[in-house]
Amino acid sequence: MRLHLLGVNGPFPEPRGACSGYLLEAGGFLLQFDLGTGVLSSLTALTAPEALDAIFLSHWHFDHTSDLLPLIYRLQALKAVLRIYAPVDESSPVRDIVLHSDCFELHDIAPGDTVSMGDISVTAGRAVHPVPAVMYKVAAEGRVFCYTGDTNLFPGLSDFLRGTDTLLADALFTCALWSAEKPHLSASLAAELAADAGVSRLILTHLNPSIPVETLIREAREHFANVQPASAGMMIDL
Repeated sequence: MRLHLLGVNGPFPEPRGACSGYLLEAGGFLLQFDLGTGVLSSLTALTAPEALDAIFLSHWHFDHTSDLLPLIYRLQALKAVLRIYAPVDESSPVRDIVLHSDCFELHDIAPGDTVSMGDISVTAGRAVHPVPAVMYKVAAEGRVFCYTGDTNLFPGLSDFLRGTDTLLADALFTCALWSAEKPHLSASLAAELAADAGVSRLILTHLNPSIPVETLIREAREHFANVQPASAGMMIDL
């Protein structure tokens, strides 16, 4: 498997950056996880978006989905259709547009559901966020990759992560900024989860441009050694 980090910020991009968007090459398939603000341009530099086998959305917040809207124009011009898997959120205006567009084939997904493509499987897990959300675990080529999407801590989270080789985790907050009521993990908590679940490698993402990455890494490494910050344009062999 190979992971392309196209956008790593949230909830807004840094200068010349992009919000959440990750392209995974696995088992001969191209899977896009989230398509947030600014991601479409970087995706198009790597592959024709209509060549994607599926788009998996963690949830429908704008910083994870907004580039679906200009993608519609490209798909209309090419008379192409893309499959999207996403949790149901009837409050989302982006979902409403996608649902009524001939360019997308929308499939509802919920925790516990598994999508199979060839020899790979994509399993949705529970996430805790202000809107319906999921995380994803991908098993392919003898390896396991997990993307948390946006979530805070909840009982059983480390159980879903167990067996993961590379964990791409929401790690927006420093210890001082995090609380149980917030919509995201801290870098420290992401590291504790990685250690508890026996993860091999941790990548911190959903990086807020106003929070120093150096602080997040320092706090994470107090609990887990093999950790690095996500960086737009990074390519990682899993």
